[in-house]
Amino acid sequence: MKFVYDFAEGNRDLKDLLGGKGANLAEMTNLGLPVPPGFTITTEACQRYLRNGTHVDGLAAEIDEHLAALEEKMGRRLGDPADPLLVSVRSGAKFSMPGMMETVLNVGLNDASVDGLSRQAGGNDRFAWDSYRRLIQMFGKTVCDVPGHEFEKALDDAKAAKGVRDDVQLDADDLRALVTVYKKVFAKHTGHEFPQDPREQLDLATEAVFRSWNADRAILYRRQERIPTDLGTAVNVVAMVFGNLGADSGTGVAFTRDPATGEQGVYGDYLSNAQGEDVVAGIRNTLPLADLEQLDKRSYDELMQIMATLEGHYRDLCDIEFTIERGKLWMLQTRVGKRTAAAAFTIAAQLVDEGVIDLDEALHRVTGAQLAQLMFPRFDLSDSPSSLTRGVGASPGAAYGQVVFTSQRAVEVAAEGKPVILVRRETNPDDLPGMIAANGILTSRGGKTSHAAVVARGMGKTCVCGADEMEVSATSFTIGAETVREGDMISIDGTTGRVYLGEVPVRPSEVVQYFEGDLDPANANDPLVAAVHRIITHADGKRRLRVRTNADTGLDAARARRFGAQGIGLCRTEHMFLGDRRELVERLILARTETDRNEALAALQPLQRADFLDIFREMNGLPVTIRLIDPPLHEFLPSLEELAVKVAVAHEQGQRVEQDEQMLAAVRRMHEQNPMLGLRGVRLGLVIPGLFAMQVRAIAEAAVALAAEGGRPRPEIMVPLVGAVQELETVRTEAEKIIASIVGDSGVDILIGTMIEVPRAALTAGQIAEAAEFFSFGTNDLTQMAWGFSRDDVEGAFFWRYLELGIFGISPFESIDADGVGRLVRIAAEEGRAARPGLKLGVCGEHGGDPDSVHFFHEVGLDYVSCSPFRVPIARLEAGRAAVTAEGSDHR
Repeated sequence: MKFVYDFAEGNRDLKDLLGGKGANLAEMTNLGLPVPPGFTITTEACQRYLRNGTHVDGLAAEIDEHLAALEEKMGRRLGDPADPLLVSVRSGAKFSMPGMMETVLNVGLNDASVDGLSRQAGGNDRFAWDSYRRLIQMFGKTVCDVPGHEFEKALDDAKAAKGVRDDVQLDADDLRALVTVYKKVFAKHTGHEFPQDPREQLDLATEAVFRSWNADRAILYRRQERIPTDLGTAVNVVAMVFGNLGADSGTGVAFTRDPATGEQGVYGDYLSNAQGEDVVAGIRNTLPLADLEQLDKRSYDELMQIMATLEGHYRDLCDIEFTIERGKLWMLQTRVGKRTAAAAFTIAAQLVDEGVIDLDEALHRVTGAQLAQLMFPRFDLSDSPSSLTRGVGASPGAAYGQVVFTSQRAVEVAAEGKPVILVRRETNPDDLPGMIAANGILTSRGGKTSHAAVVARGMGKTCVCGADEMEVSATSFTIGAETVREGDMISIDGTTGRVYLGEVPVRPSEVVQYFEGDLDPANANDPLVAAVHRIITHADGKRRLRVRTNADTGLDAARARRFGAQGIGLCRTEHMFLGDRRELVERLILARTETDRNEALAALQPLQRADFLDIFREMNGLPVTIRLIDPPLHEFLPSLEELAVKVAVAHEQGQRVEQDEQMLAAVRRMHEQNPMLGLRGVRLGLVIPGLFAMQVRAIAEAAVALAAEGGRPRPEIMVPLVGAVQELETVRTEAEKIIASIVGDSGVDILIGTMIEVPRAALTAGQIAEAAEFFSFGTNDLTQMAWGFSRDDVEGAFFWRYLELGIFGISPFESIDADGVGRLVRIAAEEGRAARPGLKLGVCGEHGGDPDSVHFFHEVGLDYVSCSPFRVPIARLEAGRAAVTAEGSDHR
């Protein structure tokens, strides 16, 4: 097996083997762009190293061979005291994981070669010693786990002693002294001297990159982004080019379009006399990329030409890292760039207009998760609040919360249910838990390409960077005379970069206004709204899955229909028994005689009929699936514990409370140890005479009433919790008699089906289909029963630990468990349709609005998904994406 590839041997299609960085370095090399020579150690080598926990047989020999070829190409030798070759050792997984894994620059430098590097740079001692201190700092922190703050403190002490603010103001003697201090820090924490053998440095750095795949922050990031755990990372060994050689050198990051908005133009950051990590880390505020034209027009023009070449080649927004070494431009990396949700839609539409991609490809390039981000509210600035300061709007959104200054504190406060804004001078990969917990991130340093910005955009978090008026300490930040302390409330606008004191009110997003019908995309000035309209309209034209909503009131139904719902997949009738009607339900439960029970049911029926008529009117012409009452009746009664205490206290005081005593007896009579597995659903309808009959009668009467008005009701009655066909047959026989007696020649047709939420129902679907005209999968309960989880308890009890251990990549209540619960759905769909070819199939659990689950339901062959009104547009988009993906697979 081959473990090492020269850049000229690879291409961008080898991301599985070479990682994203290595594959794209190879692609740029083959395009003839100025890429420093180097080679890539494959992800397979990483996987083998992690399995073995030690070296990989044959790898060292391959590295020797490629290192020799690199030395010959560069005319320099690694570790040569007179004319040293230095290399960078950088991670590069298949999927971009910015800042999550390790990088070591200037590998090969030691006490003997630092003077040679100075001569190589024309006697630039400062450059040589700066490179050496960077190597010790990065190597110590990433390879040997030396605490990074000790190096940072030594650097701060050196600047303080010199009376300067930036590290570029330290001279060669200062840096030479700093190297001595760094070596002492290294030896104190490792127990040995900094390694002087360049090849040892290379091997140790390579192994550190391998190990960083399983670092806590990398694991957390993969879990957040749903990246598989078994891919491993490649390692890229690249001949060093230097941006820290003086004013005619520098480093930068560029985007071919604005990653925040999608607008075309010149976007990026540049830092003169610096190495690449300085830009990404945000330790110094950068210059806008456009300023490079004034500093070095030749390099700027060449960069613009290369950016156009790369965007044309990749047919997408490209994120580019580059270095200028004494006027010579070098390309260090490119990738399809991370972008905000707004930019994703805008760029996709732009590229369609430019003829670069078609609408199917545009649909591929956006996601339901991004659309959900666009539906979040924005700040309402109608009262013109004055801003504290303004930084760089790095990741759009409107976020407010309590100020915290550490990642750990952000996690703690968020766990209390409070909104959080994480404030830092600059973030680093160790801050990831706090960034996930926070509503937004605010930094005093860095720009749109800093760690905070890149990670926040990837997660859809609001972020403002580079608010350099802020002086950030451990417990507060100051802006002029204003001091903001931990616990104070602030609001940050990730679009404008403005920071406000206090909680600024929010307003609906224009995307929501568009879906609500309040904004005509043809007249909208916002190109984002036009892009969303165009892409979701295309999705509607491509999708096979219809999208319904879960709605229990006419108001919910009306809103969902504006959002594009094509009917109701779940109307929960038990929600109609709450509020003022609870007293009627109590009468039903407390009824001692058939007469009492019938009176209670008779009182409930007209109320139910009115509810159904309201919903049928809003969904006129569209199907409405009504689930007969599902939860156990004792849920409508007072708490057993509270009622028992109330009665006991009354007795203690010598009082008789007959009504409370009757209620307590009823609650005790109906109390169950595990009510979710007890008297509920179809069982309740069979045990309480007249309950289901009342509901069926109300549904039929409401449908006939709408038909008499000239409407077109399409009711579907769903029997819940069926586990055996005999249960459904019993309910159906009674329901059909009632329906026939009411609908007459009104033309109303009412389907009768069932909810598949018990594993036995899925496994006997062929039998149940004989009595059902439709199945609707209740995946919430089906997940609960298949896993043996109580969905009301387990999320807080132990799911966090399962996610932490990687047992779950995501909660099975959030995204369908395709292997287990999904197999039950597949079995039921196949066997149900085999028994009844025209069987209608849908899903009404919240999985119906989960993007990944929608793709699964498309594949299984369901007819529709149903979800909450707000998620209807998301399901529409993902159903279209699923259809386009399936078409692409068929064509292949």
